[in-house]
Amino acid sequence: MSVYGPAVKIHPVVLASIGDSYERRNEGASRVIGTLLGTIEKHSVEITNCFSVPHNESEDEVAVDMEFAKNMYELHKRVSPSEVIIGWYATGFDITEHSVLIHEYYSREATNPIHLTVDTALQSGKMNIRAYVSAQMGVPGKTVGVMFTPLSVKYIYYDTERIGVDLLQRTRVTPSRTKGLTSDLSQVGSSASRVQDMLATVLTYIEDILLLSQVVDMLPQSGKATADNSVGRFLMDLVNKVPTISAEDFETMLNSNINDLLMVTYLSNLTQAQIALNEKLVLL
Repeated sequence: MSVYGPAVKIHPVVLASIGDSYERRNEGASRVIGTLLGTIEKHSVEITNCFSVPHNESEDEVAVDMEFAKNMYELHKRVSPSEVIIGWYATGFDITEHSVLIHEYYSREATNPIHLTVDTALQSGKMNIRAYVSAQMGVPGKTVGVMFTPLSVKYIYYDTERIGVDLLQRTRVTPSRTKGLTSDLSQVGSSASRVQDMLATVLTYIEDILLLSQVVDMLPQSGKATADNSVGRFLMDLVNKVPTISAEDFETMLNSNINDLLMVTYLSNLTQAQIALNEKLVLL
């Protein structure tokens, strides 16, 4: 729950990278830390990338390889100049005393940095993900402490990331926890099936609304869906975006595109076969 500050938007690749760094941690290490990269908007912070930072931690002290963090950030800037340091992450459920020291370092690298905690050990039965900002508290001129205030966390994705997320979701229902990539034709069929299911849901909703309009007096006892003006506007926008085209013209266009795709696939397979044959002839 957010009580202060902007919303934090996290991409799936960030969570995957944090989980991977935790699995590859050094022997004896209780947690891993790293730098968060992304963009800052007026009312939100978007985390699009991250990298782990080596550190040593004991009960008495913590040491962070700051030189490594600076070098990694310089390399990232060459690839994605728009991404800036917006904070740091740590695996674990709680904020420790060492977290305050690490946060002080990132306060010099970014203005009001975000601290992200990821419960990779699943202490609460699930991977809790929380974001915080720090605020000083205490009496002026006296001892000053630091308070971490929670922020709201949202999960967003690009279209390319959605493909990977959907593939990972399908591994949950397989006994081996593995799932191979499907062919282009299978993906088209799966997408068409999902569209058909969504259209069926929309038609059922519309039929219920039309039925209610005919039996207004029976509305409390009908148990059907109630009309929603916002849903109606969305459906109207959707209908207006559908191009006006006859079924024959659409079928002709679809068949033409499929033929082009099959031709490209055939030429690609033929090229691969030619390269493989040439490699075998060279070895003779």
